[in-house]
Amino acid sequence: MKLSLKKPIIFFDLETTGLNLTHDRIVEISVIKVMPNGEEIRKTRRVNPEIHISEEATATHHITDDDVKNEPTFRQIAKSLAQMFTGCDIAGFNSNRFDIPMLDQEFQRADVDFDFSKARFVDVQTIFHKKEPRNLIAAYKFYCDKDLTQAHSANADTEATYEVLMAQLDRYEDLPNEIEKLAEFSSQHKNVDFMGRLIYDEQNREVINFGKHKGKLAEEVLRVEPSFYDWIMKGDFTKNTKDCFTRIKLRLKK
Repeated sequence: MKLSLKKPIIFFDLETTGLNLTHDRIVEISVIKVMPNGEEIRKTRRVNPEIHISEEATATHHITDDDVKNEPTFRQIAKSLAQMFTGCDIAGFNSNRFDIPMLDQEFQRADVDFDFSKARFVDVQTIFHKKEPRNLIAAYKFYCDKDLTQAHSANADTEATYEVLMAQLDRYEDLPNEIEKLAEFSSQHKNVDFMGRLIYDEQNREVINFGKHKGKLAEEVLRVEPSFYDWIMKGDFTKNTKDCFTRIKLRLKK
C-alpha cells in the first residue's frame, strides 16, 4: 500500500552515545524522506558526538569512538539536516519519546531553531503496541515475515520501521492512511512537551504527567509550590520540557 501524503514525511532513527536525553549525543542518523509522488530519498550519516560513546551503547549499535572520530560534528550538519526536515511530517519507532526529543536537543545545542510544532508525528511503535505489543524485531517478523538481522543499526531500523508501517496499513483496514490521523492514533497522550512530562487534559489544560504531582494541573502546582519550578529548571530535564514549564509560569504573572 502507498502512503496517502499531502506533504513529505521523514522516517528516521538515531544511534546515540547513551539514553540520557540531556547529556548524550547522536552518533548516527538515518533518514528516508518519502515524497507525495512516492519518490523515496535515503541518507545515513555518522556523527562525531565529541564525547565518549558508552560501552553499553557500543554493545547495542557496534559504533565506537574510533568509528566516528573523523566524522563531522552535529553542529556541522545541523543546518542541512534541518533543511531536509523542513516542511515534513515525521515518523519513527519510539520516536515521540526518544528520537524527536534527542534531535531537538541537538538542534538547540547547535543553535539551529527548528520548529517541530509544524510537523505531525507518527510513532510506529505506538501503533504496534496498540495492535500487537512487542518490539521492532518482533514487529518486523510479525508484519513482514522477515528477520531483522542488523537490529540497532540506524539504517536497518529505519528501513524496518518504514516497512512495518506499510504492512500495518495493509493489515488493518481500520488504520487510517492519512498522516494527520496516523499521528493522532500513534500518540499515547496529547503531549505539551516532547517527552510527555506535561500533557493536555480534555479541557486543553496542561497537566503534570510524572512524579508526586502526576495528574495535577501545572498552573496550580506552580502557583502553590514555586520551588517545584526551580527544581525543574535545575533538574535533568530537556530544554523543551523546561521551556514548556517556563511558558506556564510566565502566564501566571499576567
